[in-house]
Amino acid sequence: MPMPPAAAPAPSSSRPNLPDPVPNHPLLVGRPELARGRYSIVLEGEPDRVFKIVTHPDEYLFYTTDDRPQGPHFPVIYAYHGIIGRSKLGYPMHLFEMERLLPLPEQSPAGQLARRLASVYWEMCAQWGELGRKMGAIVLQQMRAVHPPFDRSLEEALAALSRFTEQYRLLPDLISKDRLMMRRDGTLVFVDPLVLRDD
Repeated sequence: MPMPPAAAPAPSSSRPNLPDPVPNHPLLVGRPELARGRYSIVLEGEPDRVFKIVTHPDEYLFYTTDDRPQGPHFPVIYAYHGIIGRSKLGYPMHLFEMERLLPLPEQSPAGQLARRLASVYWEMCAQWGELGRKMGAIVLQQMRAVHPPFDRSLEEALAALSRFTEQYRLLPDLISKDRLMMRRDGTLVFVDPLVLRDD
């Protein structure tokens, strides 16, 4: 099964990482920074936990709404510690304490599953390319209808993500770097499977 071409850009691939310094907050003092994206910063937490600063309102929704997708393929949020600052883009900086997730080794079972998922998603996106960025929502609906060859828990996760993105009019993203990660036990996790935009 063909994979998305290497040249296919992630929605945020050409955008700089969040330039803001880590806010001065008692929970974050002295904690090493682990990663930084366009709208987030991840810092070392207690064993098997991290602190994540989230600035985009769509990602905030994904982590906080009562009807957010939950289950084995979605991240565990242990605590929400409130707004701790404001980014240069004007967004509030929300602090979450969540489970530590790991990058996907390419040859691991989770890595191979992620590649297969991205491949199916990409192939279906090609059928709806004229819809532009909205094609992802249609593809999630289509994946539910045609029953791709995934196990039941992953099918249920895709259905939950589809319902959530439709309810809040968000755009899904299952192919960009770091949208899919894994737990230590090898479970594939949709860590932040959304297209995040400034507008």
